[in-house]
Amino acid sequence: GVSSVPVTSPGCPCRGLGSSAHRPREDSWLKSLFVRKVDPRKDAHSNLLAKRETSSLYKLQFHNVKPECLEAYNKLCQEVLPKIHEEKHYPCALVGTWNTWYGEQDQAVHLWRYEGGYPALNEVMSKLRQNKEFIEFRKERGNMLLSRKNQLLLEFSFWNEPVPRDGPNIYELRSYQLRPGTMIEWGNYWARAIRFRQDNNEAVGGFFSQIGQLYMVHHLWAYKDLQTREDIRNAAWHKPGWDELVYYTVPLIQEMESRIMIPLKISPLQ
Repeated sequence: GVSSVPVTSPGCPCRGLGSSAHRPREDSWLKSLFVRKVDPRKDAHSNLLAKRETSSLYKLQFHNVKPECLEAYNKLCQEVLPKIHEEKHYPCALVGTWNTWYGEQDQAVHLWRYEGGYPALNEVMSKLRQNKEFIEFRKERGNMLLSRKNQLLLEFSFWNEPVPRDGPNIYELRSYQLRPGTMIEWGNYWARAIRFRQDNNEAVGGFFSQIGQLYMVHHLWAYKDLQTREDIRNAAWHKPGWDELVYYTVPLIQEMESRIMIPLKISPLQ
């Protein structure tokens, strides 16, 4: 058989890979390749990334409508949603409401703001449960839907406040599923990247999820038309620094989706 020879022996002046003198340093070097050091934090993402001057909470709703019911669904929403939006009794506001044009078809998207955060949300939901017209609305609306989902969101501190705007515009909702643990990195990069996308007032709002599908980011943009969208996006690549920020943010993404949306007549975002 083959005799085994130790890498080092007490009398051997040579120091091999197994030398105790080098092992701690080599172990540290190896760990540095595979172990990412994370400083402990006491701040949540919501405190680090969200706007400080407001405690607004946002709800994003996706309703997949039966194709034959979309027109009736829109008509129903245009009758009922403004009443909730305009009623001072409810501490909420309709930010925008759309139909998806490109992307998932026969889909409605609604974005609500709740002034005062979760207490405002609870107040609105409690009052609506006592509203007979809204109860009937939900029942009638339910018969028109194939599926629905929602998310509760906070807005990034460095994005524009989503305020009403005149149209006509098309809107793009770009949704990013990030790798868990990368939200802070995303925020750090986009706090710089957003300045490249302000020239044409196209930046409407940026949000990140708190409840629902987690590690989700939504960027909302407004454009005159599809060609204008193409021109504005292409122009960003000619600005020094944009390509570098895209290079660093792309690895943070697991999935991404783009919806081109048309606002309903009642939408404050036109």
